[in-house]
Amino acid sequence: MKLKLIRLEESHINILTKIMERAFDEDTRIHLGKEEGGPDGYYNGDFLRKWGLHKNSSSYCIFLNKQLIGGVILWINENTHNFLGNIFIDPAFENQGIGTNVWNMIEKLYLDTKIWETETPIFSSRNHNFYVNKCGFHIIKIHNPKNRLESQYQMQKVMN
Repeated sequence: MKLKLIRLEESHINILTKIMERAFDEDTRIHLGKEEGGPDGYYNGDFLRKWGLHKNSSSYCIFLNKQLIGGVILWINENTHNFLGNIFIDPAFENQGIGTNVWNMIEKLYLDTKIWETETPIFSSRNHNFYVNKCGFHIIKIHNPKNRLESQYQMQKVMN
């Protein structure tokens, strides 16, 4: 298995949007029983253009054996307190350890990071398993806990 992270460019958006749509829709089907759902613009490229190509983000395409299978959007800050905006992998490639390997690659790319943070919907138990059990994050706060559809876990990983 040869994984590679390549900087996200406009030329990747159309293919990556289809992958993002499949990934978010799969999560929505599993956890909410709905056919589709994700953040604004996840299905038409607007999300990736707004955040993935944002001048302050560090965004990558995930390639497996030269095939584009996912993406990751990071916010790298001067204070080394960095934020994982999102990571997604085509459902056809899930549950193979790829996400964990990608996260390990990211940690090695940004060795000076003192703290990583991310947020994920409370309803998405697969995400919780990935972030907590595979990547070593801890839940530090619950935002909007009374609304299952809009509540978020704020997670943090303090690096050694």
